[in-house]
Amino acid sequence: MLKDKENLKNELNPMAYAVTQENATEAPFTGQYDDFYEKGIYVDVVSGEPLFISSDKYDAGCGWPSFTKPLTRKNIKEKADFSHGMHRVEVRSKTADSHLGHVFSDGPQDAGGLRYCINSAALRFVPLAAMKAAGYGEFIDLVQ
Repeated sequence: MLKDKENLKNELNPMAYAVTQENATEAPFTGQYDDFYEKGIYVDVVSGEPLFISSDKYDAGCGWPSFTKPLTRKNIKEKADFSHGMHRVEVRSKTADSHLGHVFSDGPQDAGGLRYCINSAALRFVPLAAMKAAGYGEFIDLVQ
C-alpha cells in the first residue's frame, strides 16, 4: 500500500524521502550502511518490507551498500532506467514502490555475478538480536 507523500515527508528524513520518493542518490561513501557489517536484516525504510540480509552484503568499493541478491525476489521489482545518458536497471521495493538503487552485473561471480547497489537512506537495519521482536523471526536462520 502506498503511503501519502505528505505524510512521508513528515516521517522520513529529507535524504530518505528524496531517495525513496524522488529517485535521488546519496553521495558515495556517505550512507550509514556503506561500511557496516553487523548481522541482521535490511528492510524498506518506508514499508518495512524485508529486502536484504547481512550475509549477502559485501564490500564492492563503490561507496554504497552492495548485496549479491535480494532476500526474496517477491519484495522487489526491477525496471529499465535510461536516466543520466545510460541504461541501468533500477531496483524498487514492491509494496511501497520505494526507489532503492540499481543492480549491475559486475558482482562476485561465485555468488551469481550481480551487485545490488542500494542507497543506505532507503534502508532500515534490524539487528539479529531484534529480528524476532520486530517481526522478522522467519529470516533469523538465513542471517546466522
